[in-house]
Amino acid sequence: MTVEYSVVIPLKNEEENVLPLINEIEPVMNRVAKNWELIAVDDGSTDQTLKVLETLQQEKPYLQILSFDRNYGQSSAFDAGFKSARGEFVITLDGDQQNDPNDIPHLIEAMDGHDMIVGNRVNRKDPWSKKFSSLFANSLRRAVVKDGVSDTGCSLKIYRKSSLQKIPLFNGMHRFLPALFLINGFTVTEQPVNHRERTRGKSKYNLFNRSLNTLWDLFAVAWMRSRTLKYQVKNKD
Repeated sequence: MTVEYSVVIPLKNEEENVLPLINEIEPVMNRVAKNWELIAVDDGSTDQTLKVLETLQQEKPYLQILSFDRNYGQSSAFDAGFKSARGEFVITLDGDQQNDPNDIPHLIEAMDGHDMIVGNRVNRKDPWSKKFSSLFANSLRRAVVKDGVSDTGCSLKIYRKSSLQKIPLFNGMHRFLPALFLINGFTVTEQPVNHRERTRGKSKYNLFNRSLNTLWDLFAVAWMRSRTLKYQVKNKD
């Protein structure tokens, strides 16, 4: 069976969000594609996330589960999902229900001619501390790697699988995928998306485990950008 879209969702202790999130995604994807799949990556959850997924899998044939033996982080979860994806396009969302699945068709429409669409949360529903740390991190990233992206922290994105396969992922590098796409000569654009308050579960990120820990990654991407091979062949036989 040819799969058109692969939806990849990393999950860490989201037992309360799994069922409502998948029930939201299903009708949206059924409208936009005949054949699609959902890859849920359980990143070492210690609650009932995996059990909920296994129960859902019995009635939802499009659902594929990847379960880690312990927590490895979001970059590893995305990488595992990307490598298992069979679709021509890969769609990513967070597992906390703050991304709105109804934005997916709008991102798909904007995909024409591009390799990556980045969701831009224009009206974020997060605590001021989280919004401030993201504003600082996004401003610093744009200044250093020149990717022109307003909100790389938004997990709602669409990738062309053929382009995505050419980007090696390292720990923490999922935050810099737009820059890595541009470094490799691919096209990236943004699309405004809805953002919702978290109503179930707890956020896994704060100033110390997100913004400060990305500095080394930022320097690594800046180095890659500065060392990218750039040349033109003058004569070809």
